[in-house]
Amino acid sequence: MPTISMFYGIIVYIFYEDNVRHNIPHIHVRYQDNKAAVSIKDGSVLAGKFPSKQLKLVQAWIEIHYDELLANWELAISGEKPFRIAPLQ
Repeated sequence: MPTISMFYGIIVYIFYEDNVRHNIPHIHVRYQDNKAAVSIKDGSVLAGKFPSKQLKLVQAWIEIHYDELLANWELAISGEKPFRIAPLQ
């Protein structure tokens, strides 16, 4: 599970070949003891739980880096290493 970005204590990562369980493009996020799978398409939480304030930061970051995230998704489900994406600043 490569880490693709980190900002404000939030770690963002993508699992390799992870298109079976949720079956839509998504990322995984971690903040303190909270973990969630978040849709790249609309920023909704697919599994887990995440604090509202940090989820809004993740959703803003997804909107800014939407095309890069979809490209990373394609790499990851093909078993290839995704690239790093700039953090939210």
